[in-house]
Amino acid sequence: MATSMTYLFLTVFLVAAHTAFAETTMLQDLCVADLKGPKVNGYPCKDPSQITPEDFYFVGIAQAASTSNSSMGSTVTGANVEKIPGLNTMGVSISRIDYSPGGLNPPHLHPRASEAIFVLEGRIFVGFLTTTGKLISKYLNKGDVFVFPRALLHFQQNPNNAPASVIAAFDSQLPGTQVVGPSLFGSNPPIPDELLAKAFGMGPQEIQKVKGKFPPKK
Repeated sequence: MATSMTYLFLTVFLVAAHTAFAETTMLQDLCVADLKGPKVNGYPCKDPSQITPEDFYFVGIAQAASTSNSSMGSTVTGANVEKIPGLNTMGVSISRIDYSPGGLNPPHLHPRASEAIFVLEGRIFVGFLTTTGKLISKYLNKGDVFVFPRALLHFQQNPNNAPASVIAAFDSQLPGTQVVGPSLFGSNPPIPDELLAKAFGMGPQEIQKVKGKFPPKK
């Protein structure tokens, strides 16, 4: 009886898995993004006759980016569908993050992707928060890999006196990034001061002071 139930479960599982796979498998070789077209859940496909090798190529993460103009001492160079149109519908993208000594990639989340980082140079401190408030953190060295689950708050910091850099891989062609500080204190229109004051246990004047550090988004 148990064997029969096992076979039944496996059969149902395999049929369901095959159905799900069939529904998400592309029916064409590729769909290079037409970046001028309307974006709904991805970009429309470019005319196949207009596809070139450049649609699948990007040189922007070959060299370290300058962090001199970054208030946090870190610079993210994304290689997503907006930089590589050939990534459209593929569900993958990468980025390079460069950190000056003491640089920080502040707490943020990616609503559409999990993230795995590979340390290119230096030593960094990383961590993410679970929905129960547990901090999972670790110091990473050159060659190490660390994974951040989808949509959980996470950060990276370079605590050393030398530059550091990582390569980040995502399971989305356009992961999206929401940074905590600017999202809460620099929203447009702004979140009411009294709401933020109550949420953070601060006075309205303190909230105004914090908001002054995050110009409203346009």
